[in-house]
Amino acid sequence: QVELVESGGDSVQAGGSLRLSCAASGYTDSRNCMRWFRRGPGKDRDEVATIFIDSGETTYAPSVKGRFTISRDNAKNILYLQMNSLKPEDTATYYCAAGLQQRTVCLPRDWGQGTQVTVSS
Repeated sequence: QVELVESGGDSVQAGGSLRLSCAASGYTDSRNCMRWFRRGPGKDRDEVATIFIDSGETTYAPSVKGRFTISRDNAKNILYLQMNSLKPEDTATYYCAAGLQQRTVCLPRDWGQGTQVTVSS
């Protein structure tokens, strides 16, 4: 099992930036991909970004591509999400997940508790 703790959520104005962090502990070597998800008010949980640890390959949801960047500090076992040019529609609780890669998909196995991001216009 992997424990995940997110941080960095805050309230910002539209156009601003935030960097979310997700610290992983436990059996981190048992997971080979990580993801960020978000759930906005009254919405379903959506995928935001994925990173495959072995290859370093990243994928993004169309709504955040070009504005958000997922990265990982392998030495510290910390996952990041750099969010730029934030929009009110980015308001959500953001969750990180650690998972197992199956072909081109990362299947989540562990979840963090979430961190709140609020973007005002």
